[in-house]
Parts: sequence; structure tokens; C-alpha cells
Amino acid sequence: MADFVLLAGNTWETVRFPLGGAVCLFGAILCVIGTIGVMRFPDFYTRLHAASITDTSGAFLVLAGMALMAPSWLVLVKLFCMLGFLVLTSATGSHALANAAHTAGLQPKIGPVGQAGHQDHEEGDH
Repeated sequence: MADFVLLAGNTWETVRFPLGGAVCLFGAILCVIGTIGVMRFPDFYTRLHAASITDTSGAFLVLAGMALMAPSWLVLVKLFCMLGFLVLTSATGSHALANAAHTAGLQPKIGPVGQAGHQDHEEGDH
């Protein structure tokens, strides 16, 4: 049994660095995809959505990959504190920006819902 525990510990030490690097790389790729989405989408609201979702998810994955490679518990606790701060402030900041834009009267590119000529599902269309 002691040999199994020792083998499992050595295997984890061998696997956690490549796994952490892969998770960090996937998070960075997700951030780049979010940047491309910000450039391609037509209006403020869709751009804000692309930026907030993909950048939060990408940063979460980068921090998770760094946590896998963390050398000590102190570094791990600091990474989890940064992750909690990021999750809370990113959602709050995106909501504040969208609320400010809506209050200022910024309409989506497609126009307000319920107006004549709006490209929405009609009751007869399915």
C-alpha cells in the first residue's frame, strides 16, 4: 500500500505541470477568441457579452492552470483569492456597463424589441 501511495504521489508530480500548462494555454486561447469576438460583433451589448464571458472564463482557466502548478499552499490561496475577486468584479463591472449604456439610451443594433419592423418571432411564425 505504501508503494501505491508513493507511486501516486510521483505520478501526480509528473502530470500536474503539463496539465497545468495545457489548462493555461486553453485559457489563453479562450481569451484570444473573446478578443476576436469583440472585434467582430456589431454593437456594444454583444461586444460586452463576448468580452465578459470569454475573458472571465479564460482568466479562470489560466488561474486554474497556475493553481495546478503552484509550488506551495500559500501561492494556491493567493490564486484562489484572485479568482474570487475576478469572478465577483467581472460580473459586476459588466452589469454596470450594460446598465449605464441602457440608461443612456444606447439601443442594440437590431433595434428595440416590440417595435414595428423588428426581426422577432411573430405569433404565426414557427
